[in-house]
Amino acid sequence: MAISSTINKVSLNIANIDQNYYQIHDLTVAQHPSENDFRFMVRLIAFAANASEELYFTKGLNDNDEPELWKKTLTNDIELWIDLGQPDEKRIRKACGRAKKVIIYTYNERKAKVWWEQQKSKLGRFTNLSVFHIHAEGVESMIKRSMQLQCNIQEGEIYLSDDNSNFTITLDKLC
Repeated sequence: MAISSTINKVSLNIANIDQNYYQIHDLTVAQHPSENDFRFMVRLIAFAANASEELYFTKGLNDNDEPELWKKTLTNDIELWIDLGQPDEKRIRKACGRAKKVIIYTYNERKAKVWWEQQKSKLGRFTNLSVFHIHAEGVESMIKRSMQLQCNIQEGEIYLSDDNSNFTITLDKLC
């Protein structure tokens, strides 16, 4: 019998001073059985950093043709494609060809450094690609089936908190 996804309810109150975006997002987000708690929280951070009414979680790990998050226009064009980890060049090329803007968030520092050294010369040609490394150590301690999170973004730093903890998350732009 296959293990099913864990369903998490997240109330994410975002105050993004850098983008002048203030909104509460009530999200229902599935955590794939193979996805650890840290990666799940990185997905939430990626959502918060790019939040809009049109940004959606996709099937993610369950579908190779979709990113983790995307923003589509009313005509179904992909405005923003967001992936996590260290995707291969073929996937990145496909994403850059399909979307107006592509963002990759890496999160495992050791693996990300090796991946970036191997990929940076190949990825420089994509003008619609941005790559960031997320420093968010310890955020997995916040995970619960029902979460109330406050996210403040100012001067490029993300401050994420709940009733019990506070984290400062930084994004290093690689390209």
